[in-house]
Formats: sequence, C-alpha cells, structure tokens
Amino acid sequence: MGDDVLTPQELAAREKVPLATVYAWNSRGDGPRYYKAGKYVRYRLSDVVAWEDSRFAESA
Repeated sequence: MGDDVLTPQELAAREKVPLATVYAWNSRGDGPRYYKAGKYVRYRLSDVVAWEDSRFAESA
C-alpha cells in the first residue's frame, strides 16, 4: 500500500484539536475517511490531506 496511516491521537495532534473532537467527527461523519483494523481506527494520510483540502473556504 505504501500510504502512511495516522491514529486518532496523531490526527488530533495534526489538526491541533482535542481527541474528543476527532471522535465527534467520526460519529457525525464530518471527519476524514477512516478504517477499522480490528477495534482500532486508522486514517490514511492521503485521505486526511484530501479532507483538509476540501475544508478550505473559498474567497468571496
């Protein structure tokens, strides 16, 4: 696969938000795509970057 993965804790640190915010994104479907490896949630870095890019506000 060759794609880096992030844990919820690493995503929270990257976005500079509390871990609870990451879990809220997951439950609402607002955050980046994720997958479960057993009971563990993981985020592909490419999905996180795509999600970040989609969040930019357009200038008026």
